[in-house]
Amino acid sequence: MKIANVRVFLTQPCGPHRRLIVVRVETSEPGLYGLGCATFTQRHRAVEAAVRHHLGPRVTGRDPRNIEDLWQEMMVSGYWRNGPVLNNAISGIDMALWDIAGKRAGLPCHDLWGGRCRPAVPVYLHADGATKEEVADRARALMEEGVRHVRCQIGGYSGVGARRAGLGPAPARREMTPAVSTGGPDAPAPGGAAFAGVYFDPREKLREVPRLFAHLRAALGDEVELLYDVHERLEPIEAVALAKALEPYRLFFLEDVVAPEDLEWLAMLRAQTCTPIAIGELFNHPHEMTPFIQRRLLDFIRVHVSQIGGVTPAIKLAHLCAAFGVRTAWHGPGDVSPVGMAANVHLDLALHNFGIQEWGVRAEVEYEMFPGLPELRGGCVDANGRPGWGIEFREDVAARYPCDDEEPEWTRARRPDGTVSRP
Repeated sequence: MKIANVRVFLTQPCGPHRRLIVVRVETSEPGLYGLGCATFTQRHRAVEAAVRHHLGPRVTGRDPRNIEDLWQEMMVSGYWRNGPVLNNAISGIDMALWDIAGKRAGLPCHDLWGGRCRPAVPVYLHADGATKEEVADRARALMEEGVRHVRCQIGGYSGVGARRAGLGPAPARREMTPAVSTGGPDAPAPGGAAFAGVYFDPREKLREVPRLFAHLRAALGDEVELLYDVHERLEPIEAVALAKALEPYRLFFLEDVVAPEDLEWLAMLRAQTCTPIAIGELFNHPHEMTPFIQRRLLDFIRVHVSQIGGVTPAIKLAHLCAAFGVRTAWHGPGDVSPVGMAANVHLDLALHNFGIQEWGVRAEVEYEMFPGLPELRGGCVDANGRPGWGIEFREDVAARYPCDDEEPEWTRARRPDGTVSRP
């Protein structure tokens, strides 16, 4: 049996910037193929080119059963290795090879890795709002559906005071189109027109986020697990202050409290608070995070599975984490393809050190495009018992939703003085 063909598909069924990349690996055995996720929604054309012109031709003609050997060769064969474009391209093929392995064995993928550790996978969903009362109402609605873990944001990542300059119309609740500096806290840089971007004030998080969680605990009680994502939008010392301020509200975890380049600050944070820390979605390679796992400076590993190169490195990383008491919390927003989310669920079922799974609510068209997509029931999801990932991909439906090439507005983050910020 050989790999006969590698195909890559781009589709955008759910609105602006949620571009999905699906890889299909076909074999010489009639009807036997696998699906993988290679989604890097901000650089989708680059990943497509890497699969189509480099990795796909390299693995064609090879034995699809040799997953580890193929992964290692794809990683090093370009000499310069690692990075989000290459790793997502590798992931698309790697996941497809595991799908093929499950189908050949007639088993769901989680059975290939030792079977189930739990009957279903608890997930967390997101509750956002312009006010703390609105956030509480949305969290309460999720709780009524059986969800017991809720990540809460007020005003999204940018906060309720976010304003825009030079990017077209802003949401009704906020709008800024300044031409000259007014000297206020949200003023553009002195000397003329504001640079284009979504302006936000990091200090607002230090004021508003503790107030939000004080309100949520009072309104929702102690039975719900609350989470918050800093999205690396604070200076490290501010992040320490926020973690300490949130400690009374007993968060399930505080996510991306510092950026990868600031990870040494985690030691100071650990010394200051017992708020659990989740981090990792911006990592490219397990070696980047190994020292921090060994030092027990995090509680949940948050990697984006396709970003680190697929299921093969994710399994190894999870076992490393288990040795140091770190649990999994794979990145799972709406711009992970349903194939990628199915892979996450199979990992969650099989790994003993599972912690929680992020879950984005899926549109009806995605269930049409990806038959077999795991469904949310009572705050949990489960695999459907079919071989491999248990999910299919309808190319005809995907073709109805071509990708655009617009840059996502949220990635143009700026601080009050106009300085570019991490999005």
